[in-house]
Amino acid sequence: MASKNTKLQTLKGFRDFLPEEKRKRDFVLEKIKQTFELFGFEPLETPTLEYADLLLGKYGKEADKLVYTFTDRGGRKVALRYDQTVPLSRVLNQNLVGNPKLLRRYQIQPVFRADKPQKGRYREFLQCDADIISNWTLFADAEILALFNAIYQNIGFKNLIIKVNDRQSLFSLLEKAGVNKEKFLIATRLIDKLDKKDQKDIEKEFLKAGFSQTTITNIFKLVKKAPISENLSWVLETAKKLGVPNQTFKYEPTLARGLDYYTGLIFEGFIPNYDVGSVGGGGRYDKLISELTGVEIKAVGFGLGFDRTVEAAEQTKLIPQFTTNTKVLATVFKDLSPTKTLEAVKKLRSKNINTELVTESKADFNSQLGYAKTKGIPFILIIGPDEAKADKVTLKDMKTGDQQTISLDQAIQKLKSA
Repeated sequence: MASKNTKLQTLKGFRDFLPEEKRKRDFVLEKIKQTFELFGFEPLETPTLEYADLLLGKYGKEADKLVYTFTDRGGRKVALRYDQTVPLSRVLNQNLVGNPKLLRRYQIQPVFRADKPQKGRYREFLQCDADIISNWTLFADAEILALFNAIYQNIGFKNLIIKVNDRQSLFSLLEKAGVNKEKFLIATRLIDKLDKKDQKDIEKEFLKAGFSQTTITNIFKLVKKAPISENLSWVLETAKKLGVPNQTFKYEPTLARGLDYYTGLIFEGFIPNYDVGSVGGGGRYDKLISELTGVEIKAVGFGLGFDRTVEAAEQTKLIPQFTTNTKVLATVFKDLSPTKTLEAVKKLRSKNINTELVTESKADFNSQLGYAKTKGIPFILIIGPDEAKADKVTLKDMKTGDQQTISLDQAIQKLKSA
C-alpha cells in the first residue's frame, strides 16, 4: 500500500496508456510490423540496461547528457537504453558469425532519455528501428529508404516527405570552408539546427564554439548551395524504382542530423501539417560497429518516432475508432446456477469468439446491460431460468436492441458472421 507521502501520479515525461489509446497504438504498431516483415526483416530485442561505457561517447556530448546512468547494487555503472543502434552493435559483436538473421533486423522497444518533456517529446518512448548490415552500401541505402516510405504508405499517409543529404558531401564542404577536421562534428550539429533556429542565433553559437567569422560565412554560403552528390542521386533513383514516389524526396543540403556516428546517407521523414517535427530518420553509419567490435561492418538504418507517428495518424484520421475487441458479454443471474453459462463461455472461446464473463456476483441484469453498453460490447448472451430449461440462449444485439432465443450453436454462427 502506498504511503501518504507517495505521489499517486506518473513521473514527468512518462505515461500510462488506457485501453482506448493502447488500441490506437497497437493498430499503428501492427502496420509497422507488417511492413518490416514484408521487406524480409527479422525481430530483435535487447536488455533495457547496458553497461554505461557502451552507450556513453557514441552519440555526442549533448546527447550523452540525456543518457540515464546509475550505479547498481553490484557497483557497476549502468545505463538505460538510449537508442537501439549501439546495443545492436554489441549484439553483432557477440552473435554475428553464422547468423544471417541479424543482417536485416528490426527492433521495437522503449528507449529512455533525460530530456525536457514537451509536446511530442517524452522521457520514455517506443522506438521502431530497422537496419541492414551490408557492405553493398548503395543498394542497402535505397532499400532502407523504400522501407521507411512503405511503412507510412501502409499506415495510410499519402504525402510523406523524406528530406535527404549526404554526410560525406557535408564534410567535404566543411573542409572547403576552412573548418579543421577536429571541428567537423561540432559544425555538423550546428548546421543541423538551421531549419529550427534563426541563422543569426546559429552564427552566435558558431562564434562561441571558436569558429572565425570568415569560416562561418563560408559554411553558410557553401552548404546552402551544395549540389546533390552522385552517390545520393543514385540512391534516390534506385529507391524510386523500389516504389518511393518521386515527390516524396526533398534534397536538403542543410540536413546534418545531430548524432556523431553517421557517415553517408542521412534522412528525416515529415508529415505535412504535422508541426511537431520529424517522425523519424536515420542514415548510414559505417564506423560505429567497427569501433565497438574491431571488425569492419557497414550498416544503414533508421529510428522511427512511434509516438509522433501515432499522433500524426490520429490527427489525419487514419486510425479507426476502437471500443473493445470483446464480442459478447455472458451475463449471470444471482439465483441461478451458472453451470450452463460457464459451459457456453467455454464453447464460445473455443470457437475464438472473444467472450467476457460477468464476475460481479451482486450485479443485477440492468447493471450488466449498462456495463456492456458503456464498454461498447456489441452482444449479450443470456441464459436465464427459461433458457436453461429449454437448453437455449438469448442473444441480444446491443446496437439494434433485437434479441433471439436460439441454440448455442446458432448463436455462435451469428456471432462469427457479425
